[in-house]
Amino acid sequence: MSSDPKTLLTEEEYLAVERRAGFRSAFHRGEMFAMAGANRRHNRIVTNLVTALDNQLRERPCNVYSNDMRVKIPDTGLFTYPDLVVTCGEETFADNEQDTLLNPLVIFEVLSDSTEAYDRGKKFEHYQSIGSLATYVLVAQDSRRVEQYVRQEDGRAWIYTEAHGADAVVEIEAITCDLRLEDVYAKV
Repeated sequence: MSSDPKTLLTEEEYLAVERRAGFRSAFHRGEMFAMAGANRRHNRIVTNLVTALDNQLRERPCNVYSNDMRVKIPDTGLFTYPDLVVTCGEETFADNEQDTLLNPLVIFEVLSDSTEAYDRGKKFEHYQSIGSLATYVLVAQDSRRVEQYVRQEDGRAWIYTEAHGADAVVEIEAITCDLRLEDVYAKV
């Protein structure tokens, strides 16, 4: 049994290490957690989502970020990397580096066997505390299925919908975009 206490990092120490690292790590309560790489299907879906959304948002004051835009959840202290983040209007960052976003409007996670339970559970609990977050979208890899949670006006309730099949369309009201599942799963 080791008597050495675990050394916990501050947020500033984490960001300094993370910005120099050759890989991405999440951070919570003083600890860093290395993130696994993604497979071809996962990467293809993310690329398709970025393309579909960016094309629809091109003329609006919105941005689409994939994989490397870190998000900090101020209420819980979690730093994480969603698969895709959409912002509209003025963006708020943790510091002048502008690599840690505080006010996402829509977050997408592409589900995998190793992350699905976390994405649906604890991670979504963290995300729900982000005041700016209007929509949380889960995208399956193993079937054509997209699930959407939309925050209601009371700020506490979330309404769940799902779309599946090649002809289905997901309407993302917060950003006035439509996602055709045929496009989301192209070349997958």
